[in-house]
Amino acid sequence: MFARLFAESGLTLDRLRALLEVGAAGSIAKAAQNDPVRQSQYSRQIKELEDFFRTRLIERQGKGTRLTRNGRELARISRFFMLGLSNFQRGCLTEEQTFRIGASATFMQHFLLPALSGPASRKSVSYVTEVAGDDEIERRLHDLSLDFGIVVRPALSRPLQTREMVDWQLQLWMPKALRLAETEAARAYSERKLPLALAGKELETLGVIPGPEYDAHLVCDSFLDARVALEGQQVAAFLPDFLAPGSSQKSFLRVPLSRIDSLVFHYYLAWNPRLLRLNPHAIRQRDWLATSHRSAAFRKPRPVSTMTAPPRSKK
Repeated sequence: MFARLFAESGLTLDRLRALLEVGAAGSIAKAAQNDPVRQSQYSRQIKELEDFFRTRLIERQGKGTRLTRNGRELARISRFFMLGLSNFQRGCLTEEQTFRIGASATFMQHFLLPALSGPASRKSVSYVTEVAGDDEIERRLHDLSLDFGIVVRPALSRPLQTREMVDWQLQLWMPKALRLAETEAARAYSERKLPLALAGKELETLGVIPGPEYDAHLVCDSFLDARVALEGQQVAAFLPDFLAPGSSQKSFLRVPLSRIDSLVFHYYLAWNPRLLRLNPHAIRQRDWLATSHRSAAFRKPRPVSTMTAPPRSKK
């Protein structure tokens, strides 16, 4: 069945690993950590793979390199194969499983880290967490460099699958130090005059507010950063309901915006079903992650408010 693969030399695990490392690093120099000897070794190993398969696997891109279409396909097959071997080895040696999980900074700090480090976390399992946006998570789930991801988009490209975990709403909060009533603040926002701290990357993923024409006072990466800016008492900020000011609420006002207040967002657990075929232990891990929001670590704090919250409705 595999006679042709072994009819000539050139195909080895070391050479396939070199292709994976160069593809992940973006250049031979970075993969070799600027070691001239290793750079020469990686170049030779990839050239030997190209000779074996009779095709180009890498090409130049600026000062670095990137995998060609055939290179990406070979890297995907190789990663799938090596993950299977690695999981088999861990099982034979009864070593603990390690899972890589990607999520936004906000979800990571508020939900994921408390769950993974809490008493309800699964024993004999270790974790590596990485902050990443939906696009990067989707790409890395495809190439299996992440085991699981938490995203806000329910529809990912096939064969990726998702399961709903947590629902939440977006709210506009303003410090009372700005000396604006709720209606004045809402009007100032509609006129693009309200000083805002915007969680640029996380809001962009949601695709709802505000447009590039809004000249925000501060644009930061995450809702966590926006909350810190809000506490400086000089800017308003959009925050998820689970990040509402809480005990310091007397210093802030929630500004009603019917178009935003009526929306319900979700966090979804995402995975590649190929991972489950490679590693049956990942099935139990997926199921645990999907239900961890029911534990104390995943319960959203609901600060007491003097305002009447808008009714929640799902689209």
